[in-house]
Amino acid sequence: MSQKQLPEKAAEIEQLDPIKYGDVFNVQGELASRPIAPRDAAAMQAAENMVIGKTLKGGSAAVMESAAALNERLGLSGHNNASNLGREEGVTVSQKTLHGSRVVTEAIGGQVVRELSEAVVGSGTPGAVLDKDSVNIGEALEAAALSMGDKTVDQSDASAIQAAEMRATGRNLTQPGGIGALAQSAATQNPKTTNKTTISDILKDASEKLERDKCVTREDAERVIDAEIRNKPDLNITPTPPGIGASMAAAATLNQNK
Repeated sequence: MSQKQLPEKAAEIEQLDPIKYGDVFNVQGELASRPIAPRDAAAMQAAENMVIGKTLKGGSAAVMESAAALNERLGLSGHNNASNLGREEGVTVSQKTLHGSRVVTEAIGGQVVRELSEAVVGSGTPGAVLDKDSVNIGEALEAAALSMGDKTVDQSDASAIQAAEMRATGRNLTQPGGIGALAQSAATQNPKTTNKTTISDILKDASEKLERDKCVTREDAERVIDAEIRNKPDLNITPTPPGIGASMAAAATLNQNK
């Protein structure tokens, strides 16, 4: 890189905004404007492991790790950087058993950012709608990440990912801190930088990042395809390589045939 390019690159990075807590979590005040740093993500992961004994699927640590990794890759946050969360309440994880389910509450700086529940083994409470012989939404999204390779995340991709996440969680909103929020942030930032965030960056571990998952149905595929084509000038899904809508459609067909 020439000496002329170096200041240009530095100026470009200065114009980018790192992913902040307010971008992925429903938080207020000063915390909302703080960038998510790798050491903060590591602190949340350690808290989850200490209390739960594992890193939670769809938990705050997984979200923070993804966001912090993107910030670091774009040069917007150093690996050893951390916010001053430690001077406040820091990160906390607590759990309780309620009606046969374990409820896990996670907080950052004293503000609750995640509350997840899972059936306690032996309680008889039904869990997620999964079938080991069928393709789940998370798996279909991971397949899209493999087929699309290094395709840059655009608005049609972000809308499709948000729709898929909503179908998986059963909630008619973009989950704060979820893959839909990360995809939207990437779609917004990508036009401003040459160091693009790709589909693989967002979806390579989609099954682990989804708070809940379910088998792909024809209706799931239709909703995702509709979200994808609404944001494309030609109103068509991405056929080659198979995009997010096409991957969901293929998964729905496989499940229906089984």
